[in-house]
Amino acid sequence: MSNEHRNFVARHYGPRAAAYVESSVHAAGEDLDHIAALVRGRSGARVLDLGCGGGHVSLRAAPHVAEVVACDVSDEMLDAVRRTAADRGVDGIRVKRCAAEALPFAAGSFDIVLSRFSAHHWSDLDAGLREARRVLKADGLAVFVDSASPGRPLLDTHLQAVELLRDATHVRNYTADEWLAALARAGFVVTSMRSRTLRIEFASWLARTATSKLHADAIRSLQRHAPAEVRTHFRIEADGSFFLDALLLEAENGV
Repeated sequence: MSNEHRNFVARHYGPRAAAYVESSVHAAGEDLDHIAALVRGRSGARVLDLGCGGGHVSLRAAPHVAEVVACDVSDEMLDAVRRTAADRGVDGIRVKRCAAEALPFAAGSFDIVLSRFSAHHWSDLDAGLREARRVLKADGLAVFVDSASPGRPLLDTHLQAVELLRDATHVRNYTADEWLAALARAGFVVTSMRSRTLRIEFASWLARTATSKLHADAIRSLQRHAPAEVRTHFRIEADGSFFLDALLLEAENGV
């Protein structure tokens, strides 16, 4: 992530840290349950939560492992994670301000690398994945969760457009094929890939990023005038709520 983009993301999300801690979309889900199951019983593990946001992954993983390092580009997000952990009596979480593309950790520092709903903000997916693999131990586990593009150009264009209008820090939602190719280029071996859909409640989705009325109206206009194929795939509802594709990929270090 370039310094300019990193600072842009930090400025954008810092004032919204509390909203992401409280977000029901981020605080629960099958993917979060799956991550918790994967780390359960690994009491000696050191875990990196890459792009921790509101800290939901860190909070679920910490009771089962030796230490979680939660990293993000926003100091306010990290402060929110620290406060939430203290309020809930969760120990073992340490925070670090850094970008995914330039991690300040030695090679092989972590047994597990976890990243959830972060990669679509990275300015350079390949660099972030290379760094994730570099800091992962040779026998380590990596899990990446993110919203995803359906792949077909018509659907992809609609998704990227509404995502960018809603959030100026959005870079790209990647397809499953793009994820698999990027992980392979970084040296990971993918062992599992799961897909699911998330219902996005329109009003709270916009509120989390303080989307302007101008941009909210533009999104609604795109939705109303979208071809039937788009409206059907995303299951766009009368109030603008819709369904978003998501992926969970498990990978091993290919060393």
